Amino acid sequence: MNSPHSSPHSSAPPPAQQLPAGGAKIADSDVFDLAMSWRGLRINKMCNALSMPQERDAYKADEEAFMARFHLTDEEKNLVRARDFGGLLAAGGNIYFLLKLGVVTGNGLYKMGARMRGESYEQFLATRNDSGAT
Repeated sequence: MNSPHSSPHSSAPPPAQQLPAGGAKIADSDVFDLAMSWRGLRINKMCNALSMPQERDAYKADEEAFMARFHLTDEEKNLVRARDFGGLLAAGGNIYFLLKLGVVTGNGLYKMGARMRGESYEQFLATRNDSGAT
């Protein structure tokens, strides 16, 4: 008998992909896996709260109190204060949640990209027309 996964008309999900021990490895990339998710839980909860207008207002009114509500560590608070988006990613921040923080702090996607590359906003914008820019 055929496996339910062999039929193109089957509604069953495909079998789960198995990752190598220690997580997936992709050259020049950080994989946002379960371990990274747990590590960044406080950061991501805080950033996700910024989806709500009243939470954005609370953040702008008192950034320190807002971070304390989400029990950020001193290291995490320092990354937020410095707008160190690369550091926040390395600490487990999810880019989609970090974008919320970026917008609230006046650092949209391109400004975040410039900061992560150690460039001025103008330098970063100049590379957007380069062949192969992503």
